Amino acid sequence: MKSQVYFSGIITPERVLDMYRQIGKELNGNVLVKLHSGETGNQNFLKPDFFKPVIDYVKGTVGECNTAYEGTRDTTEKHLKTLEEHGWSKYFTVDLLDAEGPDMELEIPNGNIIKKNFVGKDIAKYDSMLVLSHFKGHPMGGYGGALKQLSIGIASSYGKGYIHGAGDPSAFWTVDTDLFLGAMADAASSVINYFKGNIVYINVMKNMSVDCDCCAVAEDPCMEDIGILASTDPVALDQACIDLVYNSKDKGRDHLVERIESRHGIHTIEMAAKLNIGSREYELINID
Repeated sequence: MKSQVYFSGIITPERVLDMYRQIGKELNGNVLVKLHSGETGNQNFLKPDFFKPVIDYVKGTVGECNTAYEGTRDTTEKHLKTLEEHGWSKYFTVDLLDAEGPDMELEIPNGNIIKKNFVGKDIAKYDSMLVLSHFKGHPMGGYGGALKQLSIGIASSYGKGYIHGAGDPSAFWTVDTDLFLGAMADAASSVINYFKGNIVYINVMKNMSVDCDCCAVAEDPCMEDIGILASTDPVALDQACIDLVYNSKDKGRDHLVERIESRHGIHTIEMAAKLNIGSREYELINID
């Protein structure tokens, strides 16, 4: 049976909430909202006011984790300051999930590359999760979407290095790309299993640069905005976004495709499907 992915070409804060409601799955208890807070200097990340209606609706807490590379989010002190400067703390309750150790260790018995995942221990506070992803390119992963938010996004600072190095943080910058991408899929599966599937995913195809929101110096968007997609299947959701890029006639499409293909970005989706955390087969339902 194909997974359902909802699509809207209207990109507004109100439509993000509409897309969540369209899923028909209420997130109960304490709701963690995972998103990208944006590196200082980045011009493309989606700002707090864009996500405010849906975060207010689910009464969610914005969650982030420290980075594993130098910047304005690699320590708790700097990251909290960045969250404040970017407006997240102004609008929402914010939880830096790995602000204090020790990390929570999630087992991945069926992992293809890694058998454990290190995440911010504060996820223990939450019963469900809303994953708000800015779909765009990525310097190492080829693209960033729901699967990256589940893996690198939820991983602690140490856990990020562990995934990037496919189990060896010292190999952060040197590991084989496919091993890194496979490790991301493994890590994503552990978070899905932890929340027992009590997660809703929304991808926003806006401000699509070849670079990630983690880049302080990022290229400007290379494609026109496409829309908002929502699903309870992160594999189908990311695949649908990739397909929309490939099928686009936008003049900047080739630049983004080159970034995805040169980093073999589709491999994350392939490995996630292999783990049975979602399907690459989907039905795209237009709600405009």
